[in-house]
Amino acid sequence: MFDSLQEKLEITLKKFRGQNKITEENISEALREIRRALLEADVHIDVVKKFVESVKEKSIGSDVKGTLRPDQLIVKIVNDELVELMGNKRSELKIASGKPTIILVAGLQGSGKTTFCGKLAKSLRKKGRQPLLVACDVYRPAAIDQLKTLGEQVKIPVFTEEGSTDPIAIAKNALEYARKFGRDTIIVDTAGRLTVDEKMMDEVQNISKAIDPIETLFVCDAMIGQDAVTTAKAFHDKLELTGVVLTKLDGDTRGGAALSVLHVVGKPIKFVGVGETVDDLEPFHPERIASRILGMGDILTLVEKAESQIDKAEAAQLEEKIRKNEFTFDDFLSQLRAIQKMGSLKDLLGMIPGMDKQLRNVNIDDGAFKKVEAIIQSMTKKERTNPKIINGSRRMRIAKGSGTNVQDVNRLLKQFDDMGKMLKNISRGKKSRMLGGLGLGKFGIK
Repeated sequence: MFDSLQEKLEITLKKFRGQNKITEENISEALREIRRALLEADVHIDVVKKFVESVKEKSIGSDVKGTLRPDQLIVKIVNDELVELMGNKRSELKIASGKPTIILVAGLQGSGKTTFCGKLAKSLRKKGRQPLLVACDVYRPAAIDQLKTLGEQVKIPVFTEEGSTDPIAIAKNALEYARKFGRDTIIVDTAGRLTVDEKMMDEVQNISKAIDPIETLFVCDAMIGQDAVTTAKAFHDKLELTGVVLTKLDGDTRGGAALSVLHVVGKPIKFVGVGETVDDLEPFHPERIASRILGMGDILTLVEKAESQIDKAEAAQLEEKIRKNEFTFDDFLSQLRAIQKMGSLKDLLGMIPGMDKQLRNVNIDDGAFKKVEAIIQSMTKKERTNPKIINGSRRMRIAKGSGTNVQDVNRLLKQFDDMGKMLKNISRGKKSRMLGGLGLGKFGIK
């Protein structure tokens, strides 16, 4: 995300290296480039003006103290301004006290609204909540079916009333159902339209009045830039939004919506969608997004993703196996699948400080994981436990069974053996040059 903006800011801020101090002359030149980069990223013009003026005001005359260099100071100022622009800190989802928490979700068709409802429900259930999904889009049968499918996928009940054309009645009845069956969180999926129209706005406003939600979230597609912010403003004027959700932030988004929402709409971004699966939802952390934009990585999000996919008991067992040199292909496959659930490999590596620059023009093929899985699954249980028995004829059988060639099988066996040695060294407390020994080719890096 924000690749183009990040690259342009990086080039601009790099010009301060070697400078003795920040002057009106060198900051003016840099700010012209920053202004251009922000406008190309489709950031709202008023936001750009405010941002540039604030950076200029804080930069000129700033003392460069101690070992701090001018380039480091300007990066800090730009980082702080980006964080402030996006809200300073994470805006938590409100939870009602003593009654069901009602969350009304609105948005245009195609924005990812229904999918977000499923993602949010799963996220809240992980935190101990008992969600109920409510299908109030009575105009598009596919929306109800989609919500039902998502409900089955995340194992959360979906309230529907077949044949009903009254979304207000459906919402009210869902509230009674939730109270009766102990569902403490109600997520209401409302109808979307291709464009904002009066009938649509009146309907969602009436639903809101009938159920009195504690949260009213507007879901918009980050790919459409300023148009997303304009649409959010139109909804807010009618609905009094409490927050915004940006979807498709993993795509080729220029970042303008994320940087403009708070200033234009006056409401924070609460969540971002970063993929198509039900796990691809992240709370919006302004400081982490600013760090990504400036190419400084996002270790905290990476750690949280890892913790969400790794079972502590399994991790302890795995550590014991590594210590005893009993790490098998079954263990390797289990870890591979956990990594896949965390998202695309390029995005994950990009969260490591400095890695995003190195990977900018590198092709990382997530499909390479499938080839590795196919090879491992073509092994017998005995072969997965003890790869040393895999001779020439076995390699040919595995290659044929996995739809690969013997060279692919040989490569995986060699990499598995190297990884086993590395893990053995780590378990013994020896220093190991891990990055050099990982063999990035196994991840499809060319």
